[in-house]
Amino acid sequence: MFNILNFIINTINIIGSGVGGLATAIRLASNGFDLNVFEKNSYPGGKLTEFYKDGYRFDKGPSLFTLPELIDELTKLCNYKIPFNYTKLKTITNYFYEDGTTLSGFADQKLFAKELSEKLGESEERVFEYLKKSKFYYDTTADLFLNQSLHQIKNFINIKTLKGIVCAPFLGLNKTMNLQNESQFKNKKTVQLFNRYATYNGSDPYKAPALMNIVNHLEFGLGAYLPEKGMHQITEYLMELAKHVGVKFYFSHLVTEIVINKNQVNGLTANGIFYKSNSVVSDVDMNFLYHKLLPNAIKPKKLLEQEKSSSAYVLYWGIKKEFKELGLHNILFSDNYKEEFNFLFENTKPYHDPTIYINITSKYCKNDAPDGCENWFVMVNVPHNKNNKSIEYAAELRTHVINKINRILNTQIEKYIVVEEKLDPFDIETETSSFGGSLYGNASNNKFSAFLRHSNYSTKIKGLYLVGGSVHPGGGIPLCLLSGKITSKIIIERNTK
Repeated sequence: MFNILNFIINTINIIGSGVGGLATAIRLASNGFDLNVFEKNSYPGGKLTEFYKDGYRFDKGPSLFTLPELIDELTKLCNYKIPFNYTKLKTITNYFYEDGTTLSGFADQKLFAKELSEKLGESEERVFEYLKKSKFYYDTTADLFLNQSLHQIKNFINIKTLKGIVCAPFLGLNKTMNLQNESQFKNKKTVQLFNRYATYNGSDPYKAPALMNIVNHLEFGLGAYLPEKGMHQITEYLMELAKHVGVKFYFSHLVTEIVINKNQVNGLTANGIFYKSNSVVSDVDMNFLYHKLLPNAIKPKKLLEQEKSSSAYVLYWGIKKEFKELGLHNILFSDNYKEEFNFLFENTKPYHDPTIYINITSKYCKNDAPDGCENWFVMVNVPHNKNNKSIEYAAELRTHVINKINRILNTQIEKYIVVEEKLDPFDIETETSSFGGSLYGNASNNKFSAFLRHSNYSTKIKGLYLVGGSVHPGGGIPLCLLSGKITSKIIIERNTK
């Protein structure tokens, strides 16, 4: 029987060309599988895409890049000769508070600790102690929870599991991020700075377990980066790798059904045409998967009903001025963070004094804006659109955003806006099928939901696999890349003679 490297050659159909779907396709094609990727849009990348307008380029979605070694690993796997180029940031984020306090989030831990000491009166030793604890969280749990399936018993019969069990009492599972941060620091501004890392997976620091403080280690411990041509370069590079290993793409192909025969995947239907395969990988939101593509399947009710992550409202501004006080990543903090999160998860409209994130890639990528100008990605965290209605608060929120920027940066930003587009939760759901526009699937607002996400394979339907931000290990570029790694490993193992 014909085989390559002891792998049975199968045709595998993937639904969606987000980061998770692309990573899965690359890994499987590199191991001899025949891959077809079906994408409803005319372009790849899911949320990780871009657009141009009047001389400005904008990354439309994710703006932070960590764990670049996951892409380097794919490059090596494909034996691809052109490396993925990126820059390590020396200053990760600039912080601005209502009382005029400004802070630089230096990547160098010594400089960062000194900054917190001089600006906020924190003990440098306490800062180092805190960052060391975040590293401990990461070192203890990464291999156990992030780098492998949580749903295969064999993965827990090893020393990593034993280490995790022994260390469990020290992982902050019984206190919230906020409580741990308040116990560590005396200045509420420092607490707010570290609480914000809950938003990296759309959660609430006043509910999420302290273990979620693991997130800041990705930046201060492992480093934050920027691709040399902006974030969309990640999508473009993954597409290069996928094509290099023979992945076939079907753009503008809307998948309407995963065909099941006696609890076995038989293929899928896209644009009215049936494509046969014994395995299908879903890189779409799990709510869309079960409600639209598998309407008759048994549904994981508890997971589908779990609290959803926050969404985002984004304004894309072409600014006819350069702001020297701003960097690549900038945060303008709300004066009442707890109240802001109450609005995020208890209301249907955002807080009147929102925390504002401004990303400006033209600080590094000079072609992203005309000379003397900047491309602003202005984002506010907002509730997910649970009622699936058009957004009614847009004009009011825009006014709040402009007033806050003017107040904190002492400017009149309206005078400099020459290009404007927007993205709201309704748009996000329409373009990416993310339930209610939630950015990360389910929120991690309790110690169980933080890690117990949908598995990377179905236990009810043979041949059905899942990747992407709504399943294990979670949302964001690095975790979606890891989901592709985990899922492809499971598929390869199941198809090895």
